Amino acid sequence: MSSQSDSPTPQTPPAEQAAPKPKADSPLMEGIKTIGLSIVLALGIRTFVAEARYIPSESMLPTLEVNDRLIVEKISYHFNPPRRGDIIVFHPTEALKQQNPSLNEAFIKRVIGLPGETVQVTGGRVLINGQPIEENYIQSPPDYQWGPEVVPADSFLVLGDNRNNSYDSHFWGYVPRQNIIGRAVVRFWPVDRLGELGPQPNY
Repeated sequence: MSSQSDSPTPQTPPAEQAAPKPKADSPLMEGIKTIGLSIVLALGIRTFVAEARYIPSESMLPTLEVNDRLIVEKISYHFNPPRRGDIIVFHPTEALKQQNPSLNEAFIKRVIGLPGETVQVTGGRVLINGQPIEENYIQSPPDYQWGPEVVPADSFLVLGDNRNNSYDSHFWGYVPRQNIIGRAVVRFWPVDRLGELGPQPNY
């Protein structure tokens, strides 16, 4: 008598469960995320790349006028040192803070003396290592005498273009490189004077 072996009854595999769909954020939460990301990006750009500044005084006349708005770039000085003629923004030096402890606003001046150079102001001219430099951007020739002094290492002598109405290096000394925030490159306000801050002086 022949016998048949019992074969297992095939079972239908359980239906695969679909992965739950991620819960969509509410419009309010999406808006909060977008605003938060924008703030982070803006702070990052302001800290490491560029920022806007305005001119509060007449110390840089005629180049910069009161309430001019500028873009200050912060990248180039990571690769190259400031050059004579650059218009820089910098944190107050220790000498400035000693003279005015409440001072915390950044300054803006033009780089004139580089590290190791001998600078003198005499006869209405600026002399670098004994040679006068051409300055067609100043309001009027300086009416004071200063120096000669040697600019310390990693420091810069800065003067305002309005030589006789500028609280600058001839009052309080030199700007350490570490105090420099960046270089003013573009004026974006007022619109009728929009453009680059240049050209670079030929010296």
